Amino acid sequence: MRNKSLYICVVCLLLNCFFVAAQSDKQKALEAKRVKFQNELKQLNALLFSNKKEEKSVISLVEDLNHKVSVRRNLIKVTNDQANLLTREINANQNEISSLRDQLTTLKKEYADMIVKSYKNKSEQSRVMFLLSSENFRQAYKRLQYIKQYADYQKEQGDLIKAKTQKLQELNTDLLRQKKDKDQLVAENRLAKKELEKELKEQEKLMSTIRKSMSSYTTKIKRKQQEINEIDREINRIIREEIAKSNRKAGKSSSSKGFALTPEAKLIAKNFASNKGKLPWPVERGVVNLKYGTQRSPIDPTIEIKSTGVRIATGRNAQVKAVFNGEVSRIIVVKNGNPIIMLRHGNYITIYRNLSKIYVKKGEKVTTNQVIGEVFTNAEGETVLSFAIFKDSKPQNPAHWIYKM
Repeated sequence: MRNKSLYICVVCLLLNCFFVAAQSDKQKALEAKRVKFQNELKQLNALLFSNKKEEKSVISLVEDLNHKVSVRRNLIKVTNDQANLLTREINANQNEISSLRDQLTTLKKEYADMIVKSYKNKSEQSRVMFLLSSENFRQAYKRLQYIKQYADYQKEQGDLIKAKTQKLQELNTDLLRQKKDKDQLVAENRLAKKELEKELKEQEKLMSTIRKSMSSYTTKIKRKQQEINEIDREINRIIREEIAKSNRKAGKSSSSKGFALTPEAKLIAKNFASNKGKLPWPVERGVVNLKYGTQRSPIDPTIEIKSTGVRIATGRNAQVKAVFNGEVSRIIVVKNGNPIIMLRHGNYITIYRNLSKIYVKKGEKVTTNQVIGEVFTNAEGETVLSFAIFKDSKPQNPAHWIYKM
């Protein structure tokens, strides 16, 4: 019976440990997300909303505010998830505390009964008589073993009570901490929701201004997208030209869709690919305010915004850095646009658009984190780097390549 009880206790303890570990891992993951969104909001405020003197266009304001609202909502959601998980942990702790208290009460009663019984039979004479009254040596030995086991059991029960008492104290301390953490999360979420309400009101105010002359804003958005598409087409043309050039040099068909690689270029490409998800950001500080792929315009949802890379808002005079070892393949100057640097890394290409200064020249070898230029700041005070990654002529999602993008 004693072994069975001990087995049950051990199983319960192991299950509880697994449960606590799982909950702890979830909390760590949620906390990491919460910190990420908090840092992103700080970056957004510093890079997009700090300079009130600059007169941004209404379109830019709405786009920036839309991104900020999205991040704020993510922060609120993850904080809610944390608070809910803590509620479940608190409930589990309270149930365990109740269970431990019941166990402790039972153990103390059993221990008290055992002590009373032991006290009544504690005289050395009664023990000796208990042994001497044995019918044979075998029975005497068994009785001696019983006396020893009974003494050990008393000690085990005493130790178990101490362990249960300590566990109860630890759970109570943990419960107080959890309640404090939950109260803090709830308070933070309350403030975040107030900020969200302000931002939504500001967003609605801007949108009401836009609705008065929607056709005019729609035309501006379409024109801007056309300009971007023209630059994309030019970049694609140049990449295909570079691919054809590499194949002609290698004596292969110039119609090939991929770069002809030398052994050195193959090694660079292999190293580039092995660093997927670990490449450094092309700027020291920045937030992505336009993601890769096709998305709806926050101004006019009927318009599709297509992006072959990401748009990173950064600080004035921000320096641009190479994300990996490579060679300056081209420096492109486009009509109605700012200079572009194209770096080649084997059959991978990284594109750095909207620059004001260029610090490298065509054919120059560059190293990871080497400063290659400076981001352009427009009349409205916006400093935005457009960054793209291609494998041969196929665009890649930079968020899959750049560390924590």
